[in-house]
Amino acid sequence: MIKTNVFEKNVLEYDSWFKKYPAVFISEVEALRDMLPEGNSFGIEVGLGTGRFSEALGIKEGIEPAAGMRALAIDRGIEAMEGIAERLPYKDLRFDFVLMVSSVSYFFNIIQAFREANRVLKPGGRLVIGFIEKDSAIGKFYEEKRADSLFYHQAIFYSTGKLVERLQETGFGNFDFAQTLFHSLDEIKNFEPSKPGYGKGSFVVIKAIKK
Repeated sequence: MIKTNVFEKNVLEYDSWFKKYPAVFISEVEALRDMLPEGNSFGIEVGLGTGRFSEALGIKEGIEPAAGMRALAIDRGIEAMEGIAERLPYKDLRFDFVLMVSSVSYFFNIIQAFREANRVLKPGGRLVIGFIEKDSAIGKFYEEKRADSLFYHQAIFYSTGKLVERLQETGFGNFDFAQTLFHSLDEIKNFEPSKPGYGKGSFVVIKAIKK
């Protein structure tokens, strides 16, 4: 994953985003929830930040390279380990699912990150990725502001098609898609239910099954 200095130095500012945009957050959470396996499944979040998504989704463990972010996640009851997506500190064939929310934009080597997710998943396990689509309204807004943004200046934004290509290269298939966030961030005041597919919503969720 890319350098974590900006996240180490600005943990509270990062975490305050979720309070500023509560309807955006819950819309993303519910879109992700629909793609996660039901029942007594066992999974992790990779690049879990301050643990907001894991806490909301009932995920009990994961990895986060930034110590300050990891500390807040631990305070939220998450078993947050130090680690990077390209070298997961877990044994093979361990999990039913792996979740990545926005973290794909900060991976140093996305192919290696997806290979590692494949390695730790059980046969038929799923990788669930939530991200801001590069070609969406919010994605274009972030791209325009990237040079001056505290958190996005080192981010790499992806199109859905590009991520699917990378997932196919690393042993995933049987894709399913959902989307939400159909307005600008400041316009979203209420929960926006997800819709199937992609191309209209700025936040896209990909479910990919390990072959």
